Amino acid sequence: MDFKEGSVIESVDQEAIRNFESDYNVKLPVKYVEFLSYGNCGIPITENTFFLDHRERMIERFLCISDAYDSEASKEVYDIGVVESQIGERLTDRTDTVGMDVVPIAALFGGDFVCLDYRENKDNPKVVVWDHEQSDEFSPVTELVANSFDEFLELLKRH
Repeated sequence: MDFKEGSVIESVDQEAIRNFESDYNVKLPVKYVEFLSYGNCGIPITENTFFLDHRERMIERFLCISDAYDSEASKEVYDIGVVESQIGERLTDRTDTVGMDVVPIAALFGGDFVCLDYRENKDNPKVVVWDHEQSDEFSPVTELVANSFDEFLELLKRH
């Protein structure tokens, strides 16, 4: 996968991954952690679309995990933790949740997000699209895209 020049930020070190997993009470898929080593916050210029219900969806940017930001403040809004703080109660259907049930990993054109969905299986999250217009506090509306992050990457098309 190719990314727009200058869009990818530093790769994520293992300590940042462990901190993220601990803070949000999730275990990130191995392939997703590998992806972060070369695509952290990247804007894809190839393999950036997939079909969902006969509708093509376009990835604007992958979200990032980072403890340090460069001077470009716009990248801060693409940090998973920042996105979660903005829409967190719309990403879970439980009021007693510690951590995240639905973890946003990519922003889609139109305001929705590609997410890892841990609600059915804490060890093997599915990949879903979270619908920002239909979701409400403690009532996320998602649509299944793939049964794993690996499968999701295989669905992405070149343009």
